[in-house]
Amino acid sequence: MSTTMTVRVDPTLKSRLERLAQATHRSKSFLAAQALQEFVELNEWQVAEVAQAVREADAGDFAAPEKVRDTLNKWGVDAD
Repeated sequence: MSTTMTVRVDPTLKSRLERLAQATHRSKSFLAAQALQEFVELNEWQVAEVAQAVREADAGDFAAPEKVRDTLNKWGVDAD
């Protein structure tokens, strides 16, 4: 089941979407729905990760200073 939603887009983006729809033999609606699905999934994941990190920080669950230094040194960052 699906529902209709109206979205305002820049004319240039609309033209690009039309060209992509033609090139992929897909409808503009299909491509837009697919893009929205991917966007929402990515952002839901990011928001959930940030919320989890805040819960951990609020609980005092931090990396030990030595662990942070070792990780930074591993990547060539001067941790001192």
